[in-house]
Amino acid sequence: MLKAYVSNNGGLSPLADGAALADALWIDLYRPLPAQVAAVRALGVDVPTLEDMEEIEISNRLYHEGGLDYMTVVIPGMALEGGQIAAPVSLIVGPARMVTVRHHAPRPFETYPARADKSGNGCTVAHEVFLGLVGEIIGRQADLLETSGKALDVVGGSVFSVASGRNRSGALAKILAQIGAEGEVLGRVRLACLTLERALSFYAQPKDSGEATAKASKKVGQTVQSLMKDVQSLEVHADHLSGRVALASDAALGMINLEQNATVRIVSVVAVLFLPPTLIASIYGMNFDVMPELHQWWGYPAAVAAMVASAAITYVFFRWKNWL
Repeated sequence: MLKAYVSNNGGLSPLADGAALADALWIDLYRPLPAQVAAVRALGVDVPTLEDMEEIEISNRLYHEGGLDYMTVVIPGMALEGGQIAAPVSLIVGPARMVTVRHHAPRPFETYPARADKSGNGCTVAHEVFLGLVGEIIGRQADLLETSGKALDVVGGSVFSVASGRNRSGALAKILAQIGAEGEVLGRVRLACLTLERALSFYAQPKDSGEATAKASKKVGQTVQSLMKDVQSLEVHADHLSGRVALASDAALGMINLEQNATVRIVSVVAVLFLPPTLIASIYGMNFDVMPELHQWWGYPAAVAAMVASAAITYVFFRWKNWL
């Protein structure tokens, strides 16, 4: 899919039907077809493949070539088959336009075109669109952290308020799964912040000697610094929430262990209650010729009474020790 936008009255509008692709200020490629890739490459932009975007070496993710800045960041978004993933997105910024390449659907790419006119950076040139989109991405990460924090408030309180009963262990296991899901969200946001910070740092550096572009202006430099501070603040917030995830996870595991220990204790006590009766039954189950009680009419009632009394005495002792 190829989406193209032009600057219009301080905002972004879709490129008119029949207009030349070269007139676009922002070209967004989502799972592009070969013909769409060829059309963008005809404008002098080398569109990276998914394999290129997934390279982990920094030299493959951040580089300057042909007067264009190629930056690949990893941000959360919806996968084609559904579900949240963290996948690479390439941001290619030049003097004339910005090209983005992605194979999943981060929400900022859907919301930014309609909100571009509200961006303080403006969207009349490529670098302004780039900074505005990065700001939208950062805002999305802040929303994810806020949502995750609220979810942890609920889950953390639920760990200690699960009612006792047959389904207690199942409820705690469900809570533990929710905690793990929030940990995954935080991991994706943390990775996004790390790659965004690297990309902004790379973008702020002059690439050519004597380069006199709008990117080098004081305003853009201040904007980049402001965005980097926002990213660093999100990293601190993500670290704080990660600590809460670890605490909630430890608490849930501790409650599950207590629940399991209580079950094992009950089973152990029941087993101990039957030890004295078992001992008595074993004694009178021995095959010796001389066992006087076997020939008395009171032998069987006495043995049964001894077994019941031994179990009762053991039970009372356990209750006295508060082991039950």
